[in-house]
Formats: sequence, structure tokens, C-alpha cells
Amino acid sequence: MTDFPRISKRIGSIAESATLKVDAKAKSLQAAGRPVISYAAGEPDFATPAHIVEAASAAVLDPKNHRYTPAIGLPELREAIAEKTLRDSGTKITAAQVVVTNGGKQAVYQAFATLLDPADEVLMPTPFWTTYPEAIRLAGGVPVEVFAGADQNYKVTVAQLEAARTPRSKVLLFVSPSNPTGAVYTREETEAIGRWAYENGLWVITDEIYQNLTYDGIKAVSITEAVPELIDRTILVNGVAKTYAMTGWRLGWMAGPLDAMKAAGNLQSHLSSNVSNISQKAALAALTGPQDEVLAMREAFDRRRKLAVAELNKIPGWNAPMPQGAFYVYSDVTGLLGREWGGKMINTSLELCDYILDAAEVALVPGEAFGPSGYVRLSYALGDGPLLEGIQRLQKLFS
Repeated sequence: MTDFPRISKRIGSIAESATLKVDAKAKSLQAAGRPVISYAAGEPDFATPAHIVEAASAAVLDPKNHRYTPAIGLPELREAIAEKTLRDSGTKITAAQVVVTNGGKQAVYQAFATLLDPADEVLMPTPFWTTYPEAIRLAGGVPVEVFAGADQNYKVTVAQLEAARTPRSKVLLFVSPSNPTGAVYTREETEAIGRWAYENGLWVITDEIYQNLTYDGIKAVSITEAVPELIDRTILVNGVAKTYAMTGWRLGWMAGPLDAMKAAGNLQSHLSSNVSNISQKAALAALTGPQDEVLAMREAFDRRRKLAVAELNKIPGWNAPMPQGAFYVYSDVTGLLGREWGGKMINTSLELCDYILDAAEVALVPGEAFGPSGYVRLSYALGDGPLLEGIQRLQKLFS
């Protein structure tokens, strides 16, 4: 009998989501009675706005929503997404160019799976969201890290991308605002990178899930708005999770050229079929209904952003640049490494986060989850009280 491995090499090589792993550990400690404050999950602490919930409640009672619907999404929702794309991304598409997915993660995976053949390379600005490299590998591609540190405000340059480009480079991943850094590329920076991608024949996958969470009057300019010629080689990924506090509703989408969306729709028809009709109706209400609660949530995030950065930078050796978008502070903590803390030498951000969790009962995500060691991510999508208390614990720990 042939001795096959129990688990496929492809699936066995995938790492667990580092952010979810840290969050699960924090929640386990909290359930055991420990007063852990977790900054791990990228999840708004607000309730989903009432009018969205009410739309979902009504949808539950409608027998039409108890049946299969088109695998690529309800026509009225895809039309609303097309209108949002024009409104917020400055890019005109049709409903036929939209595929509704089970959250943004499915859209990310399907975008890579649609474009990549084995050994195709994806230029991946780093720090990166922990799911990107795993989704690229799962699709058969090769992630190529292009690193930009705090000294560059975590934004890569055209020169860096050109230095990393090879004959195998097929896709550029572009994320603005960024998870984990909160960095937002300017219009000029976006145009320069988009123009370079277009001139070199690259596809672009742009994750715009945080595009409505920017501060100080800054706009996250879509790469297809900055370089309209790119629309024929760009897949835009988005969703309602972050803007509308709908992480648990699992509703995302992808938009792009018709041939790519047809292929992605074929994949989804076998992978999952249609997204829950209840979530689709809720998303429709989110995109077409009042936006006042969205603005109120953004104002709260803005206040927390400023508080977190001001307090973190009071810690000697802790460098927290001011993020311009999303709801994360990505700090350079190399000033705390190579030193003894709690009677033990700490050399990596992973070791530092383990020490912080044990000594201060504060959960942070280490830089190793997003690229090189030496950094930590803190989400400020939690209440003002816990946000300040956790940072004060850090101040005391490293005083």
C-alpha cells in the first residue's frame, strides 16, 4: 500500500493566522479570569448600525432569501457595489464586474487564485497583512517581500519595487490604507507606483477594505483612479467589515475586468456558491443607507489613534509613527530589544510580546506576523478605557 502523507503538503505548509492566534490566546486567558487587554484583533468594538440589522431581520422573514441565489451575488447588491466603487474609488465599473464573497479573505484568495500560475511572483510590500503570503502560496504563487520601515513611513518606493522585479513578476499587491501599519500613500505616490506597474505589464491586486477609515482630511486614492489605464489589469478587493462594524457578517467583494471576474465567479460557483442572502441584504442597507454612524465611528477611531500614539511614544525606546488610516499603530520596538527584561534577554519582537503578555497581561501582535522582527502591531479598535489602561501597563513595565 502506498504510504501517502496524511495532510497535503500544500495545506500542511499554511500557517495559522497570527492575529487570530494571538486574539484566541488572549480570549482564553480572559475566560480563565485573567484581566488581559487585547490589541490583537482588527475588529471594531461598535455594534453594527441598527438600520443594517433591521434590514437583515426583515430579510430573514422573506422566503425568497431561503433559497439559492446567483453565486456571484444579488444583482441589486452588485449594482450598489459598482456605485460605491465609482463614489469612493473614482473608478467606473458595472455590476457584471463584481463578485460578492464570504468576507474580504475569500476575495483576496480568489484574486490570487484567478491570476497566478505555479511560480508566478507577487511583489508584496512589507509589512504585510498576515494572510497575503499564505493566500499567494496556496494559489501556487511566490510572495516577494519589499520592505519599508518606519523611516519610510512604511511605504515602498518605485525604486524598491523595480529592484525586486524579475521576469517571473506577474502581480503587484497594493494596500492603502495598510494593515498592519495604517500607512496611506499620497496621490502622487500611488500614481507613480501605478504608472510603473502599467508600464511593466503587471497585474495589480489592491485591497481597499480600509479606504473609508482615513484621518486628517486625507483620502486613500485608488490606484485605478490615479492611473485609469490600469483598470483592465486590476482587481479591487473590499468589504463592509471594517467601515460598518460588520466583521461577523462575512461580506466582501472583488471587482475587475470581465474575464477575470468570470473566472473568479466560476471558481466561487464550486467553492462556496452564493454568500448568505441575509448578509447580502444587510450589506445592501449598509452601502445605500445613512452614513452618520460610520462618521461617528471614524471620529472615535481618530481620537483613539491620537491617544495611542501620544502615550506609546512616552515609553523609552518605543517609536510609534502616526498612522493616517485603518485602526492600527505599528511601532518600531528595536530600541527595547537586545536588553534584559524580567531577568531574561529579549532579542526579538516575538519574545517581547510573550514577555508583555506574561508580565503586563497585554496582548500585542509581533512583527514576525507581518514581516521582519522588531515591530509590534496594536489595534485601537477597542474602548477608550481599555486602550489607555493597556498602554499605561506598558509604560509601567518599561519605565
